[in-house]
Amino acid sequence: MFIKTLIAGLLAASLFSVAPAMAAVAQSEGPAASAAALPPVERVTFRSMDDPKTELVGYLYKPANPAGKAPAVVLMHGRAGAYSSLAKGEYTAKTLTMRHRFWAQYWAERGYYALVVDGFGPRGYPGGFAAGTYADRPDSINEVTIRPLDAYGALRYLRSLPGVDGDRIGLMGWSNGGSATLAAMADDKVGDMSRLGFRAGIAFYPGCGLKKRFDAKGWKPYAPVLVLMGTADEEVSPKLCASFVDRSRKLGGKVEMITYEGASHSFDDPGKRRQSVAANAAATADVRDRAWKFFDAQMAPR
Repeated sequence: MFIKTLIAGLLAASLFSVAPAMAAVAQSEGPAASAAALPPVERVTFRSMDDPKTELVGYLYKPANPAGKAPAVVLMHGRAGAYSSLAKGEYTAKTLTMRHRFWAQYWAERGYYALVVDGFGPRGYPGGFAAGTYADRPDSINEVTIRPLDAYGALRYLRSLPGVDGDRIGLMGWSNGGSATLAAMADDKVGDMSRLGFRAGIAFYPGCGLKKRFDAKGWKPYAPVLVLMGTADEEVSPKLCASFVDRSRKLGGKVEMITYEGASHSFDDPGKRRQSVAANAAATADVRDRAWKFFDAQMAPR
C-alpha cells in the first residue's frame, strides 16, 4: 500500500505543484519579531499523501533575508511528538520542543525554509508516546508505511511556496522520525526520484530495523543520506544501524554513518540534562557544523 499510494500521489501531483486548497496557510504564531529575531513562525496545514489524505499541521520558519528562491528542509519529529512535555495541552509553535525550535531556527538562519511536521497531533496523539511503547503504537503513525507519506506531503506543500526552490529540499528526522526519513529515502519507488524526491536526507539516531521491510533486498537510498548516532544510545541499536548502512553501501547506496563515542539517544537536545554529558555536548557541536555542510553540498543548484 505504501508504494501504491506514493506512486499515485506522484503521478497525480508530480510533487512540483499543488492545488491551493491543499496548502492553506493559517495565522502566524509567536511574538512579533525584533531586529535580532527571525520572522514569526507560521502555522500551516497541508495534506499527507496517505490514503485518508490526513490534514497535517506544520510550523514554517522562513529565512530572514532570502536572496531569490531558497532551499528548504522538512523536519520529522520522534516518538515523543513535536511538542514539549510541558505543553499542558497547548499544542502550538510556542510549545514545540527546544530541539525542534533550535533546528528550525538553525536552518532559517542559514537561508533555508524549515517545516516542522506534526504527524501525531492530527491523528489524535499530540503528546506522542513514551519509551518502551513501540509494540503498542497504532498503525496510523507507522514510521515505515505512513510517516514517509507525511514527508512527501510536506515536500509537495513546500514546492507550492513561491519562495522555495523546489529542486533543493532536504529531509531530516530524529529517532522514529529518523526511521521515517530512511524509509522515505528508499529507492523502492516508481519514477525518477532523483528529480521527484528529496535531494538528501539526515537521520538522527534512527531505529534501523524498519519493520524488516528491507531485510530481503536491502535498503538503498535514491539520494545521499547521513546517519548520526551515539555509541551509548539507550533506545536504538548502533550496531544494527552500522550493519544496515554497511549493507546499503555494498549495494551502491550513497550513505554515511557517523558515530559519536559515549553519546546517548537525543544527544543533540539543547536542554541542560543532555548537554551536561560531555560526549553529548561534543557530538552536538559536531553535528551543528556537519549538518549544514552536508545539505549545502548535496543541495547545491544544479
